[in-house]
Amino acid sequence: MVRNEEFRRLTAAGLRILAVAAAWLVAGRIGLLQQVVVGGAKVAPLWPPTGIALTCLLILGLRVWPGIAIGTLLVIATIGPVNGASVAIAAGNSLAVVCSCLMLRRVGFRIELDRLRDGVALVFLGALAGMLISATVGSLALMLVGSLPASGFCATWSAWWAGDAMGVLVITPLLLAAYTFRRPAAIRPHQWIEPPLLVMVTTAVALAGTRSTLHLLFLVFPLLMWAALRYQLTAAAPCVLAVSVVAVRAAVDDVGPFAGHSTLAVMFTLQALNGAAALTALLLSALIAEQRNTYSRIEQACVALAEVVARLAPGEDAHRRPPAEDAHRRPPAEDEDHPGGR
Repeated sequence: MVRNEEFRRLTAAGLRILAVAAAWLVAGRIGLLQQVVVGGAKVAPLWPPTGIALTCLLILGLRVWPGIAIGTLLVIATIGPVNGASVAIAAGNSLAVVCSCLMLRRVGFRIELDRLRDGVALVFLGALAGMLISATVGSLALMLVGSLPASGFCATWSAWWAGDAMGVLVITPLLLAAYTFRRPAAIRPHQWIEPPLLVMVTTAVALAGTRSTLHLLFLVFPLLMWAALRYQLTAAAPCVLAVSVVAVRAAVDDVGPFAGHSTLAVMFTLQALNGAAALTALLLSALIAEQRNTYSRIEQACVALAEVVARLAPGEDAHRRPPAEDAHRRPPAEDEDHPGGR
């Protein structure tokens, strides 16, 4: 019986690791569809596997980290030979996501993202700080094997870091929102229609902004704020994903506001847009969720206090009022002789 239980436990752990590796492989293949050449190396402006991997570690635990390394090697194997640099890149990717998860756990991160501190932690610890490791290890590995010239190290490193960080900022909130979503007890029909409508309108505005030379991309921000105010990450995270995908496609095609600029200028503009959109939606959603939770706790406390007062009030009234039999007693005989009272 003990051996069977141990076998089932190991089998479940192995399946989870393989699932993480498969998710990394699929997401990596999708990310490779939008590559740009920066500093002599090909990088993805938005690297979804980092966001998927961090979500898996936060939900399933750190024991699934081998799936990240396996998935990285599988992605590399689909585009070229696996060598020492590939192993170093796989190690860097795994270490970066594990460190991000450990830092988030250290500060008490909650996957519900219902506090402002959780949004700030995900931005600065999960995305910006943790992904420094993968960018540094990967760029150094490519330079040491001769695939990256030394003159292009800084440009490649910055693009690599930004792509990994954007993967966390865009993908992780979306997956965590989907994982923690709970259907409201009472919801009106129009409330089911509004979130997908917001996503469609945001996508249309982003397409119009990236296919025009009038630089109208800023028009997506009121929509992102409206989605965050109304439905928090449930609607805001898909809107951010739509904006990021449309912007990356426009940057790769060199159209709209990205046309006629150098690769570094395009990458800077693209990452500034993606970062601003993700930060706006994530932090505003977390702030609204925290305020609503505070109001809910206050309401619950008021209800509990009212119940306590209701239970204590009858006893207090009985203690303060004279007994009923005393209230019906006639005044003393001496008061009858003095109708005016004392």
